[in-house]
Amino acid sequence: MQKTELFGSRSFYVKALAIALPVMLQQLIQSLVSLVDNFMVAGLGDVSMSGVNVANQILFVFMIFIVTINNSGGIYLSQFWGAEDPRGMKQAFRFKLITGLFAFIPYLLVCVVFPRQVMSLMLIGNTEASLILDQGVIYMRMMFFMGLQMTISMSIASSLRDTGEVRIPLFISGGAALTNTFFNWVLIYGHLGAPAMGVRGAAIATIIARTIELVSYVIVCKKKKPDFVISPLEIFGVDKALYLSILKKAGMVLVSEMTWVMSETIVTAVYNGRGGADVVSGMAAGFAIANLFFVAFGGTTSATSVIMGRALGAGKLELARKQKTWLISGGIVLGLIMFAFGMATTLIVPLVYGNLSAGAIRICRNMVMLNAAFLPVWLTMNMQLAISRSGGDTAMGAVADALITVVVVLPLTFALAVFTGMGPVMLYCCVKLTDAVKVIAFHFWLKKERWLKNLTVEHSSK
Repeated sequence: MQKTELFGSRSFYVKALAIALPVMLQQLIQSLVSLVDNFMVAGLGDVSMSGVNVANQILFVFMIFIVTINNSGGIYLSQFWGAEDPRGMKQAFRFKLITGLFAFIPYLLVCVVFPRQVMSLMLIGNTEASLILDQGVIYMRMMFFMGLQMTISMSIASSLRDTGEVRIPLFISGGAALTNTFFNWVLIYGHLGAPAMGVRGAAIATIIARTIELVSYVIVCKKKKPDFVISPLEIFGVDKALYLSILKKAGMVLVSEMTWVMSETIVTAVYNGRGGADVVSGMAAGFAIANLFFVAFGGTTSATSVIMGRALGAGKLELARKQKTWLISGGIVLGLIMFAFGMATTLIVPLVYGNLSAGAIRICRNMVMLNAAFLPVWLTMNMQLAISRSGGDTAMGAVADALITVVVVLPLTFALAVFTGMGPVMLYCCVKLTDAVKVIAFHFWLKKERWLKNLTVEHSSK
């Protein structure tokens, strides 16, 4: 086999950036708006901000569930797009919608029936847990009313990106994010004659923004008529064999993602118990700023999935083999660039979070620097997973990733929690060092080339 060069041509990276940059810009806008939202909620104090962020940590699990469903359907949608098979694209989109709506059931239970019980698991040992939960329950119960809109919008947006259309989600999500910010300003503090609603106002602003976002996507689908779009009457016209095939892949991805979410949730619960509201708000503030450079994850994942999926779906396996190396090498370089950008964002910490306590601000700054330092490793790992999944090799995440998490990450977390007095930032650092092991394991797994497959052959309508 001829040796592949580490880097592709300039035109290859221009094509990759044409997909990645709009996605990164979309997420950057959302992250900036989220930062402004955090700034507004932080003005209510450590307890209110902690309540909102604990609720968001729980809601994050549901969002990852929906993302996993969309990514699983996207594996096939991208390849059917590469194979120019509209029927297959519609079936992949159907999978996203139907499975996403089933996921709405546990979301209802968490938001409406058991919000306090579930959130209390995140605050074991916290000295201000009761006060934080009072605020968190208010927010979470309101969040139920945006779940359906978010589920459908994410299905449409991800499908547009799967087919290389990244500008429409950029404009719609950007507009929704700005809408959210405006209504936060109006409803949290009571401007333009509206009552000051605090945490409840922040939730209502999100519901309004998500509803406008969904309406916008529906209008786009009506006017543009993308190949994957189906009418409401066609939603149950399921190809059972294909649905089950995607569901099998989704199950493997779900094992990987839910294991990761479980480990992140446990780590979060552990460091939340290392103090009071200053720890919860400081760590949450650090992640809010880190989201400004975490945008690289979404951009590189979208570019990798589209480029690899199109090559594999078209049957160009040798080209896909070369592109895998080019994408990972480019990702490492991007990781180093984003590391420098991440370190620079520490300058805005006192400007955005001046209303938080001194302890919370210190924790926030340290978390931003730590997350920036891990970026090259995380970007490499992210692209390795995207490459394996683009060819249907979801076992890499389910076996290698989940196994390392269960055997190494979780025992290490519990050991550090029980036998050390580490602060929240140092504890988080020690746990995340295990990601270097995952990068090495993924490297050797990808060399087996189980991902180098055209998945459209079996289910093609041609």
